[in-house]
Parts: sequence; C-alpha cells; structure tokens
Amino acid sequence: MKFAVLNVIALSFVGALAPQAASAQEAERHIMAAGAGSTQGLIAKDIAGLGDRCGLPLSVVSSKGALESFFGVRNRHNTQFGIVDSDLLNYLNSYKTESADVRAAVQGMRIMLPLYDAEVHVLAPANIRTLQDLRGKRIGVGEKDSTAYLTSQLMFDILRIPVAERVTGTTDEMIELLRQGEIDAMIRVAGAPVEALADRRIDDTFHLVPITEELLRASYKQVTIPAGMYPYQRSPVQTVAVKTLLMTYEYGTGKNAYYNTACKAVADFTNLVVDNIDELRRTGHPKWKDIDLTEVPKGWEVGMCVRKGLDPTYKVSCTNTVDDVGNNEYLQLLEQHLKR
Repeated sequence: MKFAVLNVIALSFVGALAPQAASAQEAERHIMAAGAGSTQGLIAKDIAGLGDRCGLPLSVVSSKGALESFFGVRNRHNTQFGIVDSDLLNYLNSYKTESADVRAAVQGMRIMLPLYDAEVHVLAPANIRTLQDLRGKRIGVGEKDSTAYLTSQLMFDILRIPVAERVTGTTDEMIELLRQGEIDAMIRVAGAPVEALADRRIDDTFHLVPITEELLRASYKQVTIPAGMYPYQRSPVQTVAVKTLLMTYEYGTGKNAYYNTACKAVADFTNLVVDNIDELRRTGHPKWKDIDLTEVPKGWEVGMCVRKGLDPTYKVSCTNTVDDVGNNEYLQLLEQHLKR
C-alpha cells in the first residue's frame, strides 16, 4: 500500500509545483468533491449555494476521491477548494519525512475548515459478520483512488486481513456485483445517509457489517449508524469514521495577482460558511448538524487567507444581497481554538 500510494503521488505531482497562475481578470472559483450525489458533492453544493446568493459563483467539480481532490487544489487551474479525508492527510504526514515527492506535495497545502465524519459502510450478505470474515474474499472498493479505495486498504493493512481481490468500479456497479454474488462485500466511505446505499436493489438479505476492532478504533473515530438509516438496517451498527476536511492552498503570500484573487476567494468563502453555519444546519445536508468547525486536525496549518476570513471585522463584498445570519460567537470560538 505504501509504495502504491507513493507512486500515485509522484505521478500526480510531476510538473506541478504550485497552482497554475491565471490572469488578474479571471475570478473563477472551483471546489472539487467526490462524485455528484455523494455526501461530499452535496456539501460542496451547499457551499456553492452561499456563493450564488452572494453573487460569487462557485463551480462544483466531481472527482474520484480524496487524492484527486487534493491534487486538484494543488495543481488545477482556478481550483481553490477541495474536500478530502483525514486518512489521506494522515498518510501524507506519516511519509513526508522519507519521501521528497510527499514533502513537495504537501508544501503550501492548508486546512480551510473541518467538516463532517464520513462513516465506513461495509455492505455484505448475512454470512459476513465481521471484517475477519473477509479473509480471502473479493471486495468492492469503489473507483481507484476513491476514499473507499484508500481507506479500505489502510484498514486491511492495520488488521492484516489478506483479501483475494479488490474490485474497482462505481457504487452502482458494486451493488449489482454484490447482488449477483460476484463480490462478497462492498465498502463505501461517506457521510450517512448515503443515498446510493438506499438503493431498492439492496434487500434485507444484506446488512451493514459492524466494525468493532480495537486496532481500528485506535486510528479512527468510533461512531454508530442509527437504526433505520437504511431500509434494510433495523438495528444500530457500530462502525468507524474518517474526518472530512475542506482544503485550500496558501495564497496569502501575495506572490502575484492570481494569488491575491484566490486569497480573497478563500477568505470570502471561509467567512460565508462560518457566518451562515446555523442556516446550513437548518436547510443544508443533514451532516451540517454534526460539523464542529473547531476540530482542526493536528499537524496541518490553517492558511493566512482562512484566518483573514475568520476575522470578525472581515466583510464579504457581495454583488447580491445576502441575509446576514451572523455567528460572531462561533467566529470567536474558532479564532481562540486556532491560537492554541
């Protein structure tokens, strides 16, 4: 696993030492998130909705997962934001001291805001009762470089569970393969409820496999998927979760006009999200209710442009009128947390 991911990082990083510069007149904004209809995609859409109301359009770009979103921010033209998972960041932190490619990849990357916990869903027939039952089995792990692809490999490595094959494909393809008995289980890592896992093709002969291994609980957050979250799930299911984060780049150096424009975009959307967090919890994806914006992961810096947007005196220059929900108390708590 170590060398496989390092190779992908090396290939992704070739020829791209920083986000590509654009002309000062361009003010495009993009956010990369895993597939349309996913929890990440819906959270990104909620953030883009704040921009639309303010007259600051933000385009949502679909990615295959954390790795592509991370390098989208790192390398892609006018892509100031990307939703990634802490699994990838933990991995990069672990190997940056021994890999020049990893050190180069993380240089300049910054945390914008912590988001929600993405639960690990392991869907399987009733005869698969624990992760240990997956030894020697064929497992659907999503598309290559997706969150499920990376997280599942890390989990199997931690538990030393050898599988016969890791089958890649879309969630729709994984469900059909599971129904046909071509794979023994499928893994999806996303914030519950996951619309795709409520598919009518999944009947009560399938269930979510509990994840209770202490080795995993040392590395992942322990969570419970409530009963009834999915039609076939009658009881609560213990599992683990991966923290999802909004990443950006350090544009605060004022290197050129493109950096200045990008920095303003980061400050604006930091302020919009934090200042409207209560509204997002009322009207956005259900996962907004669980988001704690002070849960900044250790080992990663918050960017200067983010801090600029967190300043209580910062005002977003909207071209449209936007309701000021106001959340100065939350801004102050987040600022205090960042000063620790």
